[in-house]
Amino acid sequence: MTTSVFLAVVFAACLHAAWNSLIKGSADKHTAMLGVFLGHVPICIVMILLAPPFNTEALPWMIGGIFLHLGYQQFLITAYRLADLTLVYPIARGSAPLIVTVVSVAVLGLSFTVFEVSGVLLITFGVVFLAFAKRVDGTRDLRGVVLALGTGGFIAAYSLVDGIGARVAGSPLGFWSWAALGNAVMFTCWTALIRPKTFAGLRSDRSAMVMGLGGGTASFLAYGLVIWAFTQAPIALVTALRETSIVFALLIGTIILKERVTRVKIISAGVIIAGAAVLRISIS
Repeated sequence: MTTSVFLAVVFAACLHAAWNSLIKGSADKHTAMLGVFLGHVPICIVMILLAPPFNTEALPWMIGGIFLHLGYQQFLITAYRLADLTLVYPIARGSAPLIVTVVSVAVLGLSFTVFEVSGVLLITFGVVFLAFAKRVDGTRDLRGVVLALGTGGFIAAYSLVDGIGARVAGSPLGFWSWAALGNAVMFTCWTALIRPKTFAGLRSDRSAMVMGLGGGTASFLAYGLVIWAFTQAPIALVTALRETSIVFALLIGTIILKERVTRVKIISAGVIIAGAAVLRISIS
């Protein structure tokens, strides 16, 4: 992992936390998510015209990734309906690196340095702490934790599938542009099937459309940078570093969304930052 890849992934992490906060802060999570994916379409079309064509052998990976993204989106929407951003986001994002690392070693046969493994484990431990965070009423949100872990499983799955697909494609930007357009079409069709009235609400709310365009652009750039990083460094390391977005999400959740700050959340953020620092040291 080079310094340029490191900085690109951290910037992507910031963008990812920003568009997730838009979803969490909206009154209707599904409508907001639809707006974000419709916001993908303009930038997808532009990038498809500009990017080199991708190898069609990557099509099975792309299709698999599109279905995995749909599962991720449904789990994420449900989790945000039931629990805080500062609980769901860290657990969902932080559980993925451990899953990806285990699969990378056990299935893909990759090996990592002590520094790299330590960084991944620190980030993961930070997430485990959050599972013990309590709500304002003193109870633990077990449903939120379970949904967040399910979301993390989908994140790990699509990260591996998209990472391999981007390498097979030979054109990370071309691969992601078509995949993002496919994600938008899939989510739109799914919405038409299960919640057709959502479209009327989106058309009548101009602010939601503007927010969707901004969120869609941020979402496209965030994962586009990660897709590129997957072709430049081990998928497990990119996935782990990407989860520094947890820190940005904690800041947004406490400062903007006014969610409760607890000692557990602060400690978790510190452990996650330490893990990112260890990964950064491993570069040199």
